[in-house]
Amino acid sequence: MARHVVARAADIPVGGRKLVKIDGRSVVVFNLKGDFYALSDTCPHKGGSLSNGIISGLIESDGPGEYRHSRQGEIIRCPWHQWEFDIKTGRSWCDPRRLRLVKYDVAVEPGAKLVEGPYVAETFKVAIEDEYIVIEV
Repeated sequence: MARHVVARAADIPVGGRKLVKIDGRSVVVFNLKGDFYALSDTCPHKGGSLSNGIISGLIESDGPGEYRHSRQGEIIRCPWHQWEFDIKTGRSWCDPRRLRLVKYDVAVEPGAKLVEGPYVAETFKVAIEDEYIVIEV
């Protein structure tokens, strides 16, 4: 599977998101408390852009008149019809057995590891002696 550098970790603050293109696909990357998750930007319902959606939590209930908030900042809502998806898994809260977004693996790696190529030029020791550059071969 091909790997793509899409941003520096510092470019996406905690609670933030960034829309990127990977091989022609729109992918939205989220930072949840320092952990990064990436989902397809397209809602499977009618194609709304999830990068423009509202990040919220869950409202859970054990019965009428009882509710509690949980998982704050872990749910993305499509801006068009308010369908909800779990940012960590891509699962839908409308029909979790059937609907889900494409979820991509995300890793944060040191820049040098990603930028260095596989080739290394031969190097030589260099010293300055009496104002002359000396190369040791």
